[in-house]
Amino acid sequence: MSESTLVVSLTVDNGSEALEFYAKAFGATELYRITAPDGAVAQAEFVIGNSHVYLSEGDADWHAQSMPEGGSASNLLILWVDNCDEAFQQALEAGAEPLMEPEDRFWGMRTGMVKDKYGYRWNLRHTFEEVSIEEIKKRAKALMGG
Repeated sequence: MSESTLVVSLTVDNGSEALEFYAKAFGATELYRITAPDGAVAQAEFVIGNSHVYLSEGDADWHAQSMPEGGSASNLLILWVDNCDEAFQQALEAGAEPLMEPEDRFWGMRTGMVKDKYGYRWNLRHTFEEVSIEEIKKRAKALMGG
């Protein structure tokens, strides 16, 4: 069980398929899976790096609803990786949709964004430059023309 203060739980339509996708796309390791009598994933837990994630299929009794096909979550999942470009390519090969190609950002991170077929957006990033908060504010101001 995770001892993190905050852990995300994803709700999807096909839990078994999703667990396979997250393993291929992000190197997730499944810790356990509890299935309902109909074969649906009632609850599963996996880890990516040192972060735990829960997953279940939609269930009205538990107020769990997956996104409609083609939908997109309003939240953004940020995944720290060793190499943004490689992680981005791996996610695409697993079936993720590209949203933003990897690019160096003024705050010192290289980031790219993908969306999985369950509607969750993933920001893949690594640090290429340590930038102070003061410098980030200065660069942001210059970028925004003020």
